[in-house]
Amino acid sequence: MKYFLYPTFLLILISCSGDLNNNLSKIEIEESVYLGPDTSKIPEGPEGEMIRYGKDLIVNTAYYIGPDGVNGQYLGNKMNCTNCHLDAGTRPYGFNFFSTYANYPQYRSRENSVLTIEQRINNCVERPHNGVPLPLDSKEMIAITAYIQFLGRGVPIGETMLGSQGIDLQFPDRAADPENGKAIFLAECASCHLTNGEGVFTPDEVTYVYPPIWGPYSYQPGSSMFRIIKAARFIKANMPNDKATWQNPYLTDEQALDVAAYINSPEHFRPNNGGLDYKDSSTKYVDYPFGPYDDPFSQNQHKYGPFQEIIEYRKNHDLYLNY
Repeated sequence: MKYFLYPTFLLILISCSGDLNNNLSKIEIEESVYLGPDTSKIPEGPEGEMIRYGKDLIVNTAYYIGPDGVNGQYLGNKMNCTNCHLDAGTRPYGFNFFSTYANYPQYRSRENSVLTIEQRINNCVERPHNGVPLPLDSKEMIAITAYIQFLGRGVPIGETMLGSQGIDLQFPDRAADPENGKAIFLAECASCHLTNGEGVFTPDEVTYVYPPIWGPYSYQPGSSMFRIIKAARFIKANMPNDKATWQNPYLTDEQALDVAAYINSPEHFRPNNGGLDYKDSSTKYVDYPFGPYDDPFSQNQHKYGPFQEIIEYRKNHDLYLNY
């Protein structure tokens, strides 16, 4: 898979002799990150109404389809899609939707099968939201898909725009340290997510100002954010919310991995509705924390690292590699 860079004058940067000012290079690279379509240009009429409802569902998921939803009760908690897909799925390196529509149907290693975009949406409803699947022909499913399709207009089929993937991490030679992560969490994260990770409700308790990151109303162990590399990429690019941006991360790579390790440590209870596990042990992600595996590394190392050793082994032995 390749990443598309915008604007195209970045290609000139690649061929230069290296005498460009570092600050200029940084500015041009930042400008190359894909920012998606202008959501103020959503069309009028029935199509536009459906797209706007899809956006509203991403932002106010619990209000519409949460445990007390006004348009159906599909979620098992009161989190919103935008808690992970930041800014309604439009923030670079914030799990945005810009490249999503162009890449479905897509092979998913957990199911060891090709899924439609609707099936992938229901993955999120079932695991991070501890819910039950939306009917594929429901207004809500159609609206969410229509909004994701709008955000993906102009993205070449099968391609991924720069900023749609997780931000890069340099993996340390040590395992992620939950105890160090705890100290960082208490200093930098607990002011929003609270000491026990329970988050902060809105005054009407329909949803959260700051979502829970563990506990009975957070995401399941089968969720992507339970994987430490996945969570650390999100944390590095976006957290703490009042200090970090993807252009200027606040935490180092090691600190982000440590915080992810603490948040996802076994001491923190999570709901588990028996989400679908991998059908084939050979297709598991490097940081999937439950064995068995088709390599010689322990479950503990797959959870906490060091990860580079696993990555190199899988490369050298032509094994499935994703993380």
